[in-house]
Amino acid sequence: YEIQGCEVIWAIKDKAIGNTFFDAGAAEFLIPKLTAEKRETPIECKRTKYTMEGSVEKERPVAASDKLGGALGPDWHEGLCLKGSKEFSHKVHIEILCEVKKIHLQQEFIQLQRTSLTFPKEEKNVEPDEVLWPVYVELTNGKIYGCDFIVSATGVVPNIKPFLDGNDFAVGEDGGLKVDKHMHTSLPDIYAAGDICTASWEPSPVWHQMRLWTQARQMGWYAAKCMVADTLGESIDMDFSFELFAHVTKFFNYKVVVLGKYNAQGLGLDHELMLRCTKGQEYVKVVMQNGRMMGAVLIGETDLEETFENLILNQMDLSAYGEDLLNPDIDIEDYFD
Repeated sequence: YEIQGCEVIWAIKDKAIGNTFFDAGAAEFLIPKLTAEKRETPIECKRTKYTMEGSVEKERPVAASDKLGGALGPDWHEGLCLKGSKEFSHKVHIEILCEVKKIHLQQEFIQLQRTSLTFPKEEKNVEPDEVLWPVYVELTNGKIYGCDFIVSATGVVPNIKPFLDGNDFAVGEDGGLKVDKHMHTSLPDIYAAGDICTASWEPSPVWHQMRLWTQARQMGWYAAKCMVADTLGESIDMDFSFELFAHVTKFFNYKVVVLGKYNAQGLGLDHELMLRCTKGQEYVKVVMQNGRMMGAVLIGETDLEETFENLILNQMDLSAYGEDLLNPDIDIEDYFD
């Protein structure tokens, strides 16, 4: 969505976009942004940013495959020009329920004598593509597209291999180093935090581990506090950030807030959903169980995040309020002042 002047083929393995955060309803709300002209003002970034005063920018060495590194983080694209040579703002075509089957270099593709497709016009491929591309992508749905470059987003898998040789770490089911509620691994004086670890304590009913930069940062801060407390022989309480899962991000220039069990994770069938949607403006989904709010998805400038955060944390019985919880004509904050 951010890239301008380019045609983008977006191949996804799921039925709808943003499956990590969104259900099909939220994805449907977002889809029109892919074809609309971009005229909105970018959302202001309010994150804390750190710089080193007086430091000299040195040429960075080329990353080697055997070197460990961190994730790119949310601001990796700042300072980059994300504009192609075409005269339109952006064009995105989505191929659902498919993955990359094979990647062909140009010469290899010519020898195969296969046919690639043009960028779909009005969702239809009317003719084969006669342009020669540097690389071709064959999808599992049988379609082949030529392109200038490929961006592959494959998810996060803990990279623990470098730390296992000669060490007897306990490893979680998802492949991370198991840590207890003070971020200890199974080895004395060794701590882990972020994507590499698996939270093995009994979690709050409205918190779950998710390998995101926000959670990695929270774990890092907390691990440092635990190290100091252990060194000084002091006790330390579980950090408040692990009481409620919360993540704020931006998607298609919408502000997105996800809270608690926002997709009813682990709640089984014993829950209900409440929805409020204003096309092109906001999408609100609330997960309720036994009259209590367990999670929420807020897309757009809803101004509901603080109220909903408190309602999820307090686990107040909201049965009496019914549909009024999402009534746009009622200022819900007035109920709970």
